[in-house]
Amino acid sequence: MRRSLRTLALLLAAAALAGCAAQPAAPVPGNTAAADPSATTPADALGGTVEVYAAASLQRSFDEIARAFETANPGVAVSPVYDGSSTLATQIAEGAPADVFASADEKNMAEVADRAPEPQIFAGNTLVIAVPTGNPAGVETLADLARVTTVLCAPEVPCGSASQTLLAAAGVAVAPASSEQNVTAVLTKVAAGEADAGLVYATDVAGRGDVEAIVPTGADDVVNSYPIAPLADAPNPRAATAFVEFVLSDAGQRILADAGFRAP
Repeated sequence: MRRSLRTLALLLAAAALAGCAAQPAAPVPGNTAAADPSATTPADALGGTVEVYAAASLQRSFDEIARAFETANPGVAVSPVYDGSSTLATQIAEGAPADVFASADEKNMAEVADRAPEPQIFAGNTLVIAVPTGNPAGVETLADLARVTTVLCAPEVPCGSASQTLLAAAGVAVAPASSEQNVTAVLTKVAAGEADAGLVYATDVAGRGDVEAIVPTGADDVVNSYPIAPLADAPNPRAATAFVEFVLSDAGQRILADAGFRAP
């Protein structure tokens, strides 16, 4: 009987030891190395760099969108490239390693249709006459652009194509002092006093103190639609798709609206 009790006690002790061994060690407070990485980093979290080729007129709003996107996706860095849409389309067609293309018009997006097969319109924009603060040349209408030093975007650039349409509808012929490859260059010359006026997008002059905007008659009839697409051969396809979705989301649309863009 005594041997049986001793045997039973040994069996119970062994079982207790086995139970203790099966329990995982309690995490040490502050010891992040011991934590399960999947508890803080989801397996499907985005990472890497997403290279966004975007029209020059999008720079201010896309810089803000990029910051918001990076905050929502800490593992991703947005690398924007801004220029005229025609310049960017040419670079993409020649194999530039872009992930996303955001154009200021549908024509230039169509130039890379084989690499951007499913573009979506995300914003709209209209033209205004930009003049230096104080409007020293006394510009009031589109007709005045023919008598003062005027700079325009080149015809192949979206803002240039829209400018030609607007001027033609008004019956105004303008011989520009220079034809620029993006709207930023036009605005820079006007702000510096190198030109008396220029046609730029309404969003370009919003919030600036060195230029003034005059809304010309017929501006609402010439609206540029902005398409965006992840590229089919994007180096970072998941991040590219996520960035486009963010631009189209309520958060992205609020940023664009605050910058003066029209809803798609």
